[in-house]
Amino acid sequence: MSVEAPPAPPVVPPVPPVSPVPPPPPPQLAPLIPPAPPPPPPRTFRFLRASDVPTAPLEWGKDEEQVRKAVAEALNARNVAFLLGAGCSSLYVDKKERGIPTMGPLAKTFCGHPTIEFDDDLSLVEPPEWALVSDDIEFLASVGAKLDGTEYANNLERLMELLYSLRFVFSRSDRQEDKERKAKVKGLITKVQDFLWERCTDGDFAHGDGSVLALYESFYRKLVMRDRSLPRPWVFTTNYDLFNERAMDRLGLPYANGFSGVVERRFNPATFRYALAEQLDLSNRKWSAVDGFVYLCKLHGSISWTEDDHGLFPIRETMPADVPGKVMIYPTPAKQNSSLGSPYADLFREFQSRIVREQSVLITAGFAFGDEHLNNIIYQALTIPTFRLIVFADPESKGEIAKLVALNDPRIWIIGGDGPVDGSRAHYFNTIVERFLPQRPAERIDDAVRLVLETFGRKPAEVQDEL
Repeated sequence: MSVEAPPAPPVVPPVPPVSPVPPPPPPQLAPLIPPAPPPPPPRTFRFLRASDVPTAPLEWGKDEEQVRKAVAEALNARNVAFLLGAGCSSLYVDKKERGIPTMGPLAKTFCGHPTIEFDDDLSLVEPPEWALVSDDIEFLASVGAKLDGTEYANNLERLMELLYSLRFVFSRSDRQEDKERKAKVKGLITKVQDFLWERCTDGDFAHGDGSVLALYESFYRKLVMRDRSLPRPWVFTTNYDLFNERAMDRLGLPYANGFSGVVERRFNPATFRYALAEQLDLSNRKWSAVDGFVYLCKLHGSISWTEDDHGLFPIRETMPADVPGKVMIYPTPAKQNSSLGSPYADLFREFQSRIVREQSVLITAGFAFGDEHLNNIIYQALTIPTFRLIVFADPESKGEIAKLVALNDPRIWIIGGDGPVDGSRAHYFNTIVERFLPQRPAERIDDAVRLVLETFGRKPAEVQDEL
């Protein structure tokens, strides 16, 4: 009997080593989203009026209507006058001056112009005729008028007053050296005149840019919307330029500026007593004041004024001539002659006469209260209980503005501060006209007419493309 061998055990393949399972990756945290920055603080401006409760800043987009209503109420006073300073003819658009710089920048340009100038090729540049030379600067320093760090470097009118005073003194002296000094002073006066003439007649506004002129036109559109039963408004200005006249001419507004005549327009203060009226009934001789009539009084003269030796009315109004030295007229402490004293005496008298009347309102814009002779008249008017003064200026200003604020007088309003957008100010002329002067009832109609002209005045294909 045979015995079977036991079956061989099955071959078991080797088991490969098991590698350790890596731990799962840590959960990814979602990136933290930074919180949204807080909204910028609202832009504000100030409307200062005396009250028991301190006035809080007002917000643009919400509170300007409050100022507009207050100004509209003031414009309904019996007698209304505006005083427009140099700031009204200055307008920066895209960081570029479109109008005429104020006295500060003008003085810095004139006094700081280099005595020697080179171009990019290091070639000597011919300086303008008005540029001061080293001898001019040394002479001014010798008579106590250093241009560096003094008031003369910030205000050309102060420099002109000094030069006219020096000319008056030297012309009364019989010393030969003073005669030479007088000739030097006359040359410096001519240079300042040439410089101001250039700045008042040559700029972007003289080469197709109508920004400043359009602003003045908008101002006069809103100004003339007064009831015809009220006296016509007065506009006083210390500016030499012609923006006021050109704006009213383009709008077809009649105005009296103290000159009479057509071919030869000469200064005659009696014209300020005239009014323009239309005859309503020929049989009964009924008359009515013409809407839109304005009295314009240029307190510091004009580039369109010149003088000659013709009789009782030596001051003429002409189109800007090509000889600037004979056109510019300046108010100075030492009047050159009786004829030059006459226009300014009459003009200042008109200013005083208008604002000291009962129920008068004076609104100042672009005026920094730097003219003492005008300040004194305004301060005298404040002694009248019914007089009101509205000042568009920076409430944080020093000097005379700070004194007006400190009076805490309910008849004095100070409006100014930040403007509605960066780079603007509440007391700038464009903000005043666009935001604070009352809206005309016809403005919506004007906008509708403009839309019709823009729409139907184009070619049919252009209109069809937009439909």
